[in-house]
Amino acid sequence: MEHDLADGASARRYWMQTADRWLRAVREHGADDPAGVVLPGRVTGDGIRRESMETIGRSFLLASSRIAGSPAGDAEADALIEFYAQAVVDGTDPEHPSRWPRGVTCRPPLTGITNSIVEAANLSFGLYIAGDRFWSRLGTREQDQVLAWLRHHALCGVWQNNWQLFPAMAEAFIRHRGGDASGLHGERNVARVEGWYLGDGWYTDGPSHAIDYYNAWAIHPYLWAWYRMTDRVRTADGQRHLERLAAFVETLPAFVADDGSLMHFGRSLTYRTAALTPLWCAEISGVGPLAPARTRRIATSVLDRFVRGGVGDDGQLHLGWYDEYLPAMQDYSGFGSPYLAGIGFLGLSLGEEHPVWSSPAEAQGPRAAFTRAIEPAGITLSSAGEGSPVVLVNHGSDHTDLPVQHHGIRDTDDPHYASFAYSTHTAPEVGDGWIEAVDGHVSLFDEEGRASRRVMLRGTAADGPMSASVHCPQIDRKLLPGAWIVTASVVHRGTEVRAHLVTAPVTHDRIREGAFALAGASALSTAVEGPQASVSNGEHRVVLTGLHGWDAGGVVAHRGTNAMGEHSAIPTLTASREAEQTVHVAVHQLLRADEDPVAAIEALRVYVDGTTLRVEWPDDQLDVELDLCTVVEWDGQPGKPGGVRV
Repeated sequence: MEHDLADGASARRYWMQTADRWLRAVREHGADDPAGVVLPGRVTGDGIRRESMETIGRSFLLASSRIAGSPAGDAEADALIEFYAQAVVDGTDPEHPSRWPRGVTCRPPLTGITNSIVEAANLSFGLYIAGDRFWSRLGTREQDQVLAWLRHHALCGVWQNNWQLFPAMAEAFIRHRGGDASGLHGERNVARVEGWYLGDGWYTDGPSHAIDYYNAWAIHPYLWAWYRMTDRVRTADGQRHLERLAAFVETLPAFVADDGSLMHFGRSLTYRTAALTPLWCAEISGVGPLAPARTRRIATSVLDRFVRGGVGDDGQLHLGWYDEYLPAMQDYSGFGSPYLAGIGFLGLSLGEEHPVWSSPAEAQGPRAAFTRAIEPAGITLSSAGEGSPVVLVNHGSDHTDLPVQHHGIRDTDDPHYASFAYSTHTAPEVGDGWIEAVDGHVSLFDEEGRASRRVMLRGTAADGPMSASVHCPQIDRKLLPGAWIVTASVVHRGTEVRAHLVTAPVTHDRIREGAFALAGASALSTAVEGPQASVSNGEHRVVLTGLHGWDAGGVVAHRGTNAMGEHSAIPTLTASREAEQTVHVAVHQLLRADEDPVAAIEALRVYVDGTTLRVEWPDDQLDVELDLCTVVEWDGQPGKPGGVRV
């Protein structure tokens, strides 16, 4: 069916029909045993019962908004109420054959399943959104049983990251429904998470340098719900969080390309539309910084892009980004995991009369080129404008303190954090492609020809269009003696000038830089000329041009290592090092295939004088000068902060 997605009523129907389609597989496979539903797909080491619980807990996030936003007598909503009421009652019944496992405290050695704590939070969120219409369907004994199951998980100790919010959510719902909350400490957990606030609406996910979409699909939504369920939204802390929520939402449009493609960055990307949740939270609370029609347009464009990419077209959400793709998935993701996408349908809880659905479409001109620095997070987003991809330059996130994906090597870097740049139209290499450490990397090589890895960030800096970081290259969890690399990026109109100051013994006499990994259904076209290389999949082109310190271009091709397509290719630059300290500068471009890479940078001027770098776009009056020796202050090589002039 064709939809006018600019029209609010039509867009809302599209969301509802998509929700019904995505829920169909859950109801069909769980028709005889809702709590024990089993979907086709991967099972984690925790076993089937855990996967069944996760499938219900997460798909209920989707069903709850569908229920809340539907009028009395809506047949689909009534069917959802019956199905999920049976699932929740059976799953929380300790005597039922399909009972869900009770979670254990997250303190090693772990002797049981911990993910029940997550689903307790998801169930609490869904029960809150579904409201009295769902809760009244349960009898008093059944309500007490559900609250007892939640209380068990509200008492559990959890990891020092977004998990702090999961027992707090269970406690909040218990309080919301007048249950026994004695001895619970959700307020302490919430205060801990609030203490991880960075600025501009962004939190780090526990340890430093763990920055990603967990802001969108866990931290902000659960904080938002916690303050509401505990009646603290009007307190100073509650109002402060709403201000932070609004600030975060104000940054979200920069993560979306014109065609609805969402930035591919961070872990658990199979949650997809969950990244939209804060948009709806802000609308519900009346603090949205975007016009309601713009919120609708951005959110619907993202949903539509996933749908057009094939997500849920057979009625089930599968592990992957567009197509099913397991190599990029974390070990903790099973067949029910992708249904966390349903929390991003929170806008359906708003009735059709709400401005987000009833406001007329806003006049929309061509999208202008932009560069958006989120300095507290150390990330910068930029695009050349209408129809162009958005790139994210990463000098703030590494997630090495809590590694979440194993690649057969000892180093704890992760493909979704360790690259210097990500985009809306590329994905990092995984598996064997990741082990090579090519895309988004700069690498030295040891005597065995193994490439070094960028693992932990030792220092970061950000100032407008400039951001920078320091890392100590390592191989097999061993630092290369006497080696460190300072990297600075200046980004404008989607074009990045990336400079490295490499300090290392001359025995590491070979260096390599990799650009984005571009993927497609068939082998990509490539071109190499001097210190320049490019690849194209017919829709987009990646161009890497060496400006200083690079000898030659090249291309590395892989197959089966990229979530965006079967074939992938990476432009590279290489050079020989003849001194302990060397400087290397290149231009990174991700363009539409019809764009001229020369025209895109014809106004660019780059000057290198020793360790001083100057980058100019005279037409736009942008002039950045920095000293690579002092641009970042860090413990290993102290320098003076403020070594950049913009």
